[in-house]
Amino acid sequence: MKGSIFKRCGCRDATSGRRLGRSCPQLRRPGGGWSRSHGQWHWQIEVPARADGSRRPLRHGPYPTQADADAVLDRIRAALAVPDPTDPHATVKTGDLIETAAKTGAPIPTPDQIRRALHLDITPTELPTVGEYLTDWLAGRKNIKQGTLRSYEGHVRLYLIPYLGHLRIDRLRPGHIDAMYDAIDERNTTIDTLRASRDQVKRDQVKGQRIVGPATQHRIHATLRKALNDAMRRHRLIDINPALVVELPPARAPKPTIWTDQRVKTWRDTGKIPSPVMIWTPEQTGRFLDRAHDAGDRLYALYHLITFTGLRRGEACGLHWDDLDLDARTLTVRWQLVQHGWATAIDTPKTTDSEATVALDAETVTVLRAHRTREHRDRLAAGAAWTRTGLVFTTPTGGRLHPADVTDHFHHLATQAGLPPIRLHDLRHGAAAMGLAAGVQMKVISNRLRHSSPHFTAKFYGDVLPELSHAAAEATAAVVPRRGGTARPA
Repeated sequence: MKGSIFKRCGCRDATSGRRLGRSCPQLRRPGGGWSRSHGQWHWQIEVPARADGSRRPLRHGPYPTQADADAVLDRIRAALAVPDPTDPHATVKTGDLIETAAKTGAPIPTPDQIRRALHLDITPTELPTVGEYLTDWLAGRKNIKQGTLRSYEGHVRLYLIPYLGHLRIDRLRPGHIDAMYDAIDERNTTIDTLRASRDQVKRDQVKGQRIVGPATQHRIHATLRKALNDAMRRHRLIDINPALVVELPPARAPKPTIWTDQRVKTWRDTGKIPSPVMIWTPEQTGRFLDRAHDAGDRLYALYHLITFTGLRRGEACGLHWDDLDLDARTLTVRWQLVQHGWATAIDTPKTTDSEATVALDAETVTVLRAHRTREHRDRLAAGAAWTRTGLVFTTPTGGRLHPADVTDHFHHLATQAGLPPIRLHDLRHGAAAMGLAAGVQMKVISNRLRHSSPHFTAKFYGDVLPELSHAAAEATAAVVPRRGGTARPA
């Protein structure tokens, strides 16, 4: 594999028109040496075979001088001298790196770069286990939001380290990861079986334990994939990311379901809720708001705002008076109140798409003005005990609301109103459903809810209200002209 340099030119045979290449007689001087003026310099060398055993001779050029071609060939020779020739993995990997560079025009890797790629600067016994690496990786995650860090930490502590932590990181294979998800699925089956047992002792064995569903498994996998990408690209501990070739079953989000009269009756009879995501009808929503308003509830304005704007709980609790322009009938989402464990903090929205200006209807503006008057009375009553947070929705002394308390109070009001259960977040889904029922365009609703795309909005809410399906059927039928306007009976 010493390689060589040579000259070739663009001359063609006078009879056939075929390129002469390296056989052109003008490339050589009478004494056999290369012509100084004719042709251009190239190099050639055969690097180690590919993993499938196929040979890979490499050639490249032209270069302006012999020295230029020689310099590149010397770099290839130096790179090939790094791996142990008896280690097929190392020689194939080195050949891969050189071939990629030669074919893309990138610089040939230096010996130090080859050593790092082959981990020759780290002996195998120095490589960390998956558990050791993930622990250090978590400690180094400084520039992410606390909620994301908590999610990573939970995935690492509860699943990744218990199932994969004992493996040395370079020995982690896709099969190990598949086995982890198989074990999680088996545990899910055990939890379901014990929950359904008539034996109270067996049911108690899984009390408080949660099923790890497809959506959660996808989030666990995203954490592992990110950690191993960093191990490969930033820390050079592994050559490939085994998580990239692992496939999980699709995680389908539950579609919103309306609390129709029949579903309410079935729920009252059996206690069963049809879907994790339930939406009140407009009439049910009105009953809830009327109940909160008539009771003089101090969080009425907050629930009213979420109902008609689709704000998330954290966005509503983190709304500042500076973010409201009641004269212009707009609010701007700049902050959210987030919960870490039980502690809370004001933070920016997770994505830039979540930061936006939202239009307010006239009734909501009236409700917010009344709320501001109420807050002024509370401030006077609290006197020196008042906390100046600048938040729109606060405790009676001006402090931050706790998001969990806001949710608990919502459920209390819904129960008092005799309504079927929904989550507080489902008021956001209700805002979208009522907009669709009112004929608002899908793109407008998508922008108002600050979704990533109208496609997501259409997929999630497209068939929520029965009224929408009826309207679509009527609109389709109206397109077809009929004699006399209607079909005659047969």
